[in-house]
Amino acid sequence: MSGPLLALLLAYLLGSIPFGVLLTRLTGAGDLRRIGSGNIGATNVLRTGRKGLAAATLILDMLKGTAAVILAERLVPGTAQLAAAGALVGHLYPVWLKFAGGKGVATLFGLILAFSILGDLHWAAPAAYAAAWIGLLLLTRYSSLAGISAAMLSPLVAAILGRFDLALLFLGLALLVLWKHRGNVDRLIAGTEPRVGARSNG
Repeated sequence: MSGPLLALLLAYLLGSIPFGVLLTRLTGAGDLRRIGSGNIGATNVLRTGRKGLAAATLILDMLKGTAAVILAERLVPGTAQLAAAGALVGHLYPVWLKFAGGKGVATLFGLILAFSILGDLHWAAPAAYAAAWIGLLLLTRYSSLAGISAAMLSPLVAAILGRFDLALLFLGLALLVLWKHRGNVDRLIAGTEPRVGARSNG
């Protein structure tokens, strides 16, 4: 069991790196947890007015998921799915921030991308995720709605591609993403959810 446990721990540690917090601190943009919604993801970084920082946070949060899965699979073959779960949990509940992490949309995309790079999943899966995410964001300007929709689409696409094992994994991960967005869901229903570019404290 030492191999799988090592892969899980490594993935969790990679996933738990709070790039949004680190980048805003290093560039003098302040403590991200005291800005806007207090979330550590790219959408909240955008509220600092630093578009470059927001883009960097998005990319790094995505790539840490990709790196965690590929590195774990290379070191301990057969642990990619375990590592995917560990990386997302690390991002959502990082020990360094008292388990108050991000919401997982970018990191989940990075995990799905990793399975395509490893050859375990057709490239249609990350393409569909990106299309749903970006398309709905442009259409509605609701970052939360776009992210939730893309996440919930991922198990369906994996099932269509015949990877029912990954469909179950992605369903579990998508439900975690949905849980982290429960406040956003409440505001979407109430009609008070802020759109990207709007000033908000929520």
